[in-house]
Amino acid sequence: MKVIFNTVYYLFIACIVMIALLLLATTIPISGNVKAKIVKSGSMEPAIRTGGLVIIAPSASYKVGDVITFGKDTKTQIPTTHRIVSIEGVGSLQTFVTKGDANDAPDPTATRLSDVEGKVVFSVPYLGYILDFAKKPIGFVLLVGVPAGLIIIDEIIKIFHEVALIKRKKLLNATDQPNQQ
Repeated sequence: MKVIFNTVYYLFIACIVMIALLLLATTIPISGNVKAKIVKSGSMEPAIRTGGLVIIAPSASYKVGDVITFGKDTKTQIPTTHRIVSIEGVGSLQTFVTKGDANDAPDPTATRLSDVEGKVVFSVPYLGYILDFAKKPIGFVLLVGVPAGLIIIDEIIKIFHEVALIKRKKLLNATDQPNQQ
């Protein structure tokens, strides 16, 4: 039973750490690095579901069929993740015609190479919902703060039990020594 409890306990800690790291990865912009983005629409379904988390990385080159993320990422604008259906131009003047898998027509404007954040490396369905919730104050408290607090309390209780055990051993050793003389 203790093995099952420890396994669940450490999986729980691993999940909290993973959520915290992914939360940081989606909020801290590091130029030219791997990024995590939350998919907010169903334009790429069934390949990438709404609420999914996509991991994107910059690439030296892009080809037809690649799924890319492009556009501004601000509080009012959300970047788009679509598939490249054709490429026009060369070098830094290259533009991409993109289309969501679930859309009937390509996007109305071509995407410049400079607007591309990166190519989708992989996606995890529904994990974006959890991260989006964790970005809100109540979500952060419930998904990170409360579990972290429970772990801290559990560790403090373990420390008190260890201290009490050491005191008992010292007390037993102290009472045993006079009897030995």
